[in-house]
Amino acid sequence: MSGLTHFDEQGQAHMVDVAGKASTHRIAVAAGRIEMLPATLALIQAGTVKKGDVLGVARIAAIQAAKKTSDLIPLCHPLALTRVAVDFELLPGADAASPAVACTARVETVGPTGVEMEALTALNVALLTIYDMCKAVDRGMTITCVRLLEKHGGKSGSFRQP
Repeated sequence: MSGLTHFDEQGQAHMVDVAGKASTHRIAVAAGRIEMLPATLALIQAGTVKKGDVLGVARIAAIQAAKKTSDLIPLCHPLALTRVAVDFELLPGADAASPAVACTARVETVGPTGVEMEALTALNVALLTIYDMCKAVDRGMTITCVRLLEKHGGKSGSFRQP
């Protein structure tokens, strides 16, 4: 099981011991999108979805999700997050691209372990919240392109998606 840090020598799952790791400023940025019908995007843009402010609710849901990541992902450490920022961009669609809402989640902490899972969790919950708030008018929405864009801090250094 070499290289997989969540398994011991016997192949048993365990929480990684981070007690000896240095506390550093750690940042992770995740991105993704939810594709939808043009009319659904228009409702979001106009603020006329019956359930309310879609992007405002999705932003709050994402922040809550980042803070609850260790409750959802069994081997994640509970972290004291110092920042969670969630941004949206409305994409009208062009050529072969479908109309979509693009989302970026940036999470930061100062500590001994990274925040990649918190950024990915925040992102996914934001997109799921958009789906939930708009499903009455568009059940065919598709969540896509979910990925870690970058991470900084810690022994492994920086990573940027090419």
